[in-house]
Amino acid sequence: MEIRETRLKGLLEIKPSLFPDERGRFFEAWNDRRFKEQGLDLNFVQDNHSFSKKGVLRGLHLQNPPFEQGKLVFVVSGRAIDVAVDIRRDSPTYGQYEKFLLDGEKSNMIYLPPGFAHGFLTLEETNLTYKCTNYYDKNSETGVLWNSPDLNIDWGMENPLISEKDAVLPKFSEFKSLF
Repeated sequence: MEIRETRLKGLLEIKPSLFPDERGRFFEAWNDRRFKEQGLDLNFVQDNHSFSKKGVLRGLHLQNPPFEQGKLVFVVSGRAIDVAVDIRRDSPTYGQYEKFLLDGEKSNMIYLPPGFAHGFLTLEETNLTYKCTNYYDKNSETGVLWNSPDLNIDWGMENPLISEKDAVLPKFSEFKSLF
């Protein structure tokens, strides 16, 4: 397993060890002992799966304290642009984002600690999963508008398919972070 720190403190890209052969490939998506050996002592309590058509954009989502979530995100099949936005008010990278290409063939993952808004855009039919460090709480969910002009995220697609709920999220300049 290879872990790459990003310029946003706590946000990590993880490349698991892959074991391919003529039948396909195998990898460990989660091994508590191995992650702890790498300094990631995480307690996941919920797994979420998203099955999305090509061109679907979900996000940018998060949960407010005390139900904030850390997330380990990876694509099982397909490909997606994954974006993490730092919403920690005291962070020197507040309002900045990192963008990743998550690919089911490469099985790369990202870990987002609490304090990040998260979203993804599917580049083809995609099965994306993420492990969460806290349970979903409807009253704590919030988010930021995916195309907020003050974030200026280049998603690489002008008119993705988004939910009604995501279409009315606040712009980043109107968003009030509780982190």
